Amino acid sequence: MVLLENDTFLSELTKLFQKARSNGSVTMTFKRYDGRDRPIPREGRPPLPDPQEHMCLIRAKSRTKKISTVVHQRDINKFQLAYSNLLKGNLDGLKKLKKPKTKTKAE
Repeated sequence: MVLLENDTFLSELTKLFQKARSNGSVTMTFKRYDGRDRPIPREGRPPLPDPQEHMCLIRAKSRTKKISTVVHQRDINKFQLAYSNLLKGNLDGLKKLKKPKTKTKAE
């Protein structure tokens, strides 16, 4: 998994959406992240310090490529605006579902 900067992640995500447009899918995962990169120590050992700020770990996966980024608390509004614009631009290729016709009772 490749950890990217926020702007680079958005541009790579755009490429993933373009590749998955004809056939395929992109899976997104959002997870709270506190910056720890090692497990919590066992009892009797000194605990790890509490995080000063919480972050958001975002992962995207297609068939062959995995990318991820960490968004800090102070940057979340800017990232969310850019992400929503990216989704609006790339979700136009969805197939329209056909609704089954239901017969109404004639009284």
